[in-house]
Amino acid sequence: MKTLDEIAAELQGYDPKALRADTVNAFLAQLVTPVAHTETLALFDALDRVLAQDLVSPISVPPHDNSAMDGFAFDGAQLGSAPLSLKVVGTALAGPAWQGDVRTGECLKIMTGAVLPAGLDTVVPQELTQLTVDSGGEAVQIPPGILQRGDNRRLRGEDLMQGEPAMKRGDRITPAALGLIASLGLAKVEVFRRLRVAYFSTGDEILSLGDEPREGAVYDSNRYTVFGLLKRMGIEVIDMGVVRDDPAALKEAFSTAAFKADAIITSGGVSVGEADHTKAMMRELGDVAFWRIAMRPGRPMAVGRTGHAVLFGLPGNPVAVMVTFLAFVRPALLLMMGAISHASPMLRATSLEPLRKKPGRTEFQRGIVIQDSRGSLTVRTTGNQGSGVLSSMVQANGLIVLQHDQGNVEIGDPVDVMMFDGAI
Repeated sequence: MKTLDEIAAELQGYDPKALRADTVNAFLAQLVTPVAHTETLALFDALDRVLAQDLVSPISVPPHDNSAMDGFAFDGAQLGSAPLSLKVVGTALAGPAWQGDVRTGECLKIMTGAVLPAGLDTVVPQELTQLTVDSGGEAVQIPPGILQRGDNRRLRGEDLMQGEPAMKRGDRITPAALGLIASLGLAKVEVFRRLRVAYFSTGDEILSLGDEPREGAVYDSNRYTVFGLLKRMGIEVIDMGVVRDDPAALKEAFSTAAFKADAIITSGGVSVGEADHTKAMMRELGDVAFWRIAMRPGRPMAVGRTGHAVLFGLPGNPVAVMVTFLAFVRPALLLMMGAISHASPMLRATSLEPLRKKPGRTEFQRGIVIQDSRGSLTVRTTGNQGSGVLSSMVQANGLIVLQHDQGNVEIGDPVDVMMFDGAI
């Protein structure tokens, strides 16, 4: 396991007093280690967990050639430039294969999902045919040029072939993945154990819900925000409440958290010149770096290890907590969970307003992305971008990311947007 100094030595241009935002994620990727222990879960309990091994398909999906729609199945070799008339000799329903022979000049009425009998490789949708009935029975008339041989046929194994990997180690089990795994007939999966994260707020000015208001004090919103962010990730949250600015209380909180959790998140007490004991206790109990990140909001941040736990010390302002969590902590925690996909999704949208920006720092502005009448994505800010305006994070559906070297943005310029995508 590398020390913080060893990680820093490998990063070009590392400067803890003026750290680029893109360097933060590179640092954290080397700091964290995925959990090793695994467990086997029933499928209904596996949502949002991370696969601990490749999932190999035990069967082919679908297990046989079948019809993609309701219509008539026949040998497509009979298609040509002239209309085709075929006698209907039976009906195939979804379930057991239809038994019988279909010869040249004949077809089989077939339902969606029904097995295609041997020799039949094409299905014409029933709405594209004309059905006639006479003394010889039913027949369908197929106009020329409306389909090609093999149309509307689902091939055996076209989704997954037996023996092929269906999902990979490190994939998160989404609702779609639950359906895929179930389609393979698998009732259980092996996943990494759930990550445990301890969280507490610090500061004598912080009130817990139920406390009487007092001058100069504020209610602790960060505790509930971080709880929600962690829960959305499927993490086991160890809520340690508010810890007062007292060395003995802080030491006990950090020691307890390090014993119980894989990671510790705090808010408050990491800014330059703060008159509290949080930074001192972090230094005493672990290998910790204190950063001033070239970003807005959320400049101060502490990272490191205490015991076996990774430590993330976030700023105290509510919006800064959420921004630093989404930009840096969430990707790091996903790596710790064993996930191979951890980068926050970005898209490009056209700015509907001018944005002032000086090169030399990364700015995260709360934005509202909508689709205009032409189907293009546009974005505008929520207005006041103060780091204490928590209501703006409720209004926003993403963060406008103005990159480190970027300058002012004019109306109509494209910008990057980090969509919340269910994280919030």
